Amino acid sequence: MSDFPEPRFIDVNGVTLEVFTAGDPDGDPLVLCHGWPELAYSWRHQVPALAAAGYHVIAPNQRGYGRSSRPDAVTDYDIEHLCGDLTALLDHFGHDDAVFVGHDWGAIVVWNLAMLHPRRVRAVANLSVPFLIRGPKDWVTFWEEQLGGDFYIVHFNRQPGAADRVFDEHAENFLRNLYRTRQWEHAPPDLGPGMALINMATAPELPGDRLMSDAELAVFVDAFRHSGFTGGINWYRNFSRNWQLLADVPQQVSQPALMIYGRYDMVPPNPELATYVPNVETHTLECGHWIQQEQPEETNRLLLDWLDRL
Repeated sequence: MSDFPEPRFIDVNGVTLEVFTAGDPDGDPLVLCHGWPELAYSWRHQVPALAAAGYHVIAPNQRGYGRSSRPDAVTDYDIEHLCGDLTALLDHFGHDDAVFVGHDWGAIVVWNLAMLHPRRVRAVANLSVPFLIRGPKDWVTFWEEQLGGDFYIVHFNRQPGAADRVFDEHAENFLRNLYRTRQWEHAPPDLGPGMALINMATAPELPGDRLMSDAELAVFVDAFRHSGFTGGINWYRNFSRNWQLLADVPQQVSQPALMIYGRYDMVPPNPELATYVPNVETHTLECGHWIQQEQPEETNRLLLDWLDRL
């Protein structure tokens, strides 16, 4: 992984996490939370810049990923466990609070961490996935009614294990097809009927540019060949449980927040974001879903400028 930090293995909250750190241990802590199907290595362009700016950068492979623990019970991946891992990491390093940065699923965790453990969260910066509003129906039921049973999150929940097996068997092809940019400049590929991500795993190379070099892709492929995909997908299998766990939690993130969207991301912006996150600053970059990897320099510029103003 070239100049990416070497891992440390840290026991927290009943699991062992593979954690990458950089920068001054006495600097202000900054915790980077990856999404699915990703790794701490997804932040490889941010870690050196943030460390050079004086921050204590902490980037875990969260539970279910890389060489971190992969508990068997699906409920061990609910939002309370995921947030508990992060607060325990702060305890391990002796930090009272930190700025948390999330992308994709990592953003969902960070939004909820700010509500569940507000004293541990100084500020939040999230990429791609805005605050997810808790409506009157649990999220999986809502998405099933709106988008059908082949929507990937519904499929993960209603057909447990089916997608996992295909991704495990075709890990390299799946990740190569998934990690792409500039797809929006091409006609959408015909992936056929059924669940699109499963079809993507077995499809020929899809339109768009490869997001990363072969050496970088190999880091992800090797990690998922080791861990499998089930741990990460189990995060999705807790959407209904999380909806119940958050029933009495006020839906408000009061900390300073930065939200970065990708203009061509399939995840839509939340037009009501400022209602739930009143102290938010929003930017949109000319990219797709993999924001910090597609636009690393611009992402770093926005993060560092915002951090300087906290």
